[in-house]
Amino acid sequence: MTTTTSGRDRMARLATLRRAAGLLNDFRYEQSDPARFYGALATDTAEMVQAFVPDLDGGVILDVGGGPGYFADAFRARGAHYMSVEPDPTEMHAGGLEHRGSVRGSGQNLPFADDCIDVTLSSNVVEHTSTPWEMADDMLRVTRPGGVVIISYTLWWGPFGGHEMGLTHYLGGHRAARLYTRRHGHPPKNLFGTSLFAVHATDGLRWAESVTDRAELLAAFPRYIPRWMWWVMRVPGLRDVLGTNLVLVLRKR
Repeated sequence: MTTTTSGRDRMARLATLRRAAGLLNDFRYEQSDPARFYGALATDTAEMVQAFVPDLDGGVILDVGGGPGYFADAFRARGAHYMSVEPDPTEMHAGGLEHRGSVRGSGQNLPFADDCIDVTLSSNVVEHTSTPWEMADDMLRVTRPGGVVIISYTLWWGPFGGHEMGLTHYLGGHRAARLYTRRHGHPPKNLFGTSLFAVHATDGLRWAESVTDRAELLAAFPRYIPRWMWWVMRVPGLRDVLGTNLVLVLRKR
């Protein structure tokens, strides 16, 4: 399995307006038809990983916060050995899928030895943990030298920061949760301060800078918008609103 430093260019070619529109449309089905939503997201995630690691055949992929395991088939179709770690047993079985290679465990204390994983991935998990950069540190620990760490997370001030609470998160996370509960008669799945936290682009970039002695930052880009809008990540403040989701790609030294 080989890695490439031209992965950012490969990803840029994938980041078309058509892809962005398709992903944004699929977001509408996250609650009503999760199989459709996560199936599309799984394919896109595998393509994103393959942009930086073109040959996945025989590689070991660890998906931290893998939930019900929707990503498994997309990676196995590319010849990878897919494993996932999920702390919540309810979440693990939410999709009714057969679990092959799924482990219950904490992202902050991954049940794996040092330097044993080829690609360690976290997709839309950072915003659901109160100590995300401890998780990122442990992801780096288990990744082998020369291996790749990919962390993709939702930015709080973007339009999807409130998840199912919609744009009401701009009124404040706790208020958004109360409004959702009043409207639907039950609390949101992603409850602010418990299972949803405000995370910003600067947080991830600062973490990547703090580990330069252990890893090289290959790319930092917004996941769900087309390439011609990637410039927003160079503008503090604006990147948190328009960037929607930040991807950090690092290669372990």
